[in-house]
Amino acid sequence: MVGVAGFPAWETSLTFPQDDLSKLRDQGLLRQLQTMPATGGCFVHEGRRWLNFSSNDYLNLVHHPTVAGAAREAIDRWGTGSTASRLMTGHLELHGELEQRLAAFLDVEGALLFGSGFLANVGTLTALAGPGDLILADKLNHASLIDGMRLSGARWLRYRHNDPEHLRELLGANPTDGRRIVVTDSVFSMDGDIAPLEAIATVAREFGALLVVDEAHAIGVQGEGGRGCCHGLVETLRPDIILGTFSKSLASYGGFVGCRRELRELLINRARTFIYSTALPPASVAAALAALGDLEANPGMAEALRQRATEFGQMLMERGLPLHCGESQILALMVGENEEAVALSSSLRDEALLATAVRPPTVPKGTARLRLSVTLAHEPEDLETGADLIATTWRRAATA
Repeated sequence: MVGVAGFPAWETSLTFPQDDLSKLRDQGLLRQLQTMPATGGCFVHEGRRWLNFSSNDYLNLVHHPTVAGAAREAIDRWGTGSTASRLMTGHLELHGELEQRLAAFLDVEGALLFGSGFLANVGTLTALAGPGDLILADKLNHASLIDGMRLSGARWLRYRHNDPEHLRELLGANPTDGRRIVVTDSVFSMDGDIAPLEAIATVAREFGALLVVDEAHAIGVQGEGGRGCCHGLVETLRPDIILGTFSKSLASYGGFVGCRRELRELLINRARTFIYSTALPPASVAAALAALGDLEANPGMAEALRQRATEFGQMLMERGLPLHCGESQILALMVGENEEAVALSSSLRDEALLATAVRPPTVPKGTARLRLSVTLAHEPEDLETGADLIATTWRRAATA
């Protein structure tokens, strides 16, 4: 018997997808794809200039001629794909070159590429930890770090956000014969605040724990020359593992790990997301190499972006908006209720301003917000325009 669209009849009797979707809709948590008219922090579409405050292209390099040209040249030479995993036949000289450049940039012994930042995070934690080990994680860590620790089989606990003393309490109250691993973001992607890495690293060293830091939103923006938050730490407090991605400041796609040589070799042999994934496409690797080269040649970009973000935060606060103003290029405009955040985002889109509503489980319940990110595409006048539009739309919604 054939049911709807050629599926067996019993398939059409299942109600749980619609039931689950209805629950999400009732809670203001239903997500839907919205086609973007273009990419980048600013663009012109149908005669209107759009401001995109939801882009992670922090250094405005996605359309940079050098970056795009490098990607095209890589396709001409190596084709559109790597065709196999790195341990089969997918390991091209490009991959090795980028790893060497990254290691030098981060001032670590070695680096290893992964198919995405998510795969790097999951693969690293599942390779390092297992039954009998203990993982301590910041309560607001990225979902990929949460999934990695869950999949590892290790026991895990979460300490209060950016609270080194609570981390110390948990480590002291939970002895283990296995490994101890402390995991944190450096820049938290939905709040924009920065982890107190020196204090966290001090606690980790006190208990002999490995320290893993995700620098996804810090590379290219924070630290001297955009080398990240970890780069400024003294040698004894540097993390054992630095995680990162090319999909933000480095204008490409893929993830990476920076670490000591022996840890790199261990990941090559144990990280399932590395072993069983096709290598990054040549174009992605070449684009990341070009973007890294541009950052190295223009280290002032990081400081310039931090300054613009500070100025934008001041503009929003001067207009009386409830801003959770972190220390980075990411600003959180706190709304509270899910439906209100979605409505505000939709109204701003009508004004050619993109600011995505972020709701649970990405953020805690009752803290729905607009996540605003500043990029080098945003000129001072764009920031003024954006602040005015957001403030006007906010007040209109409040009086509706």
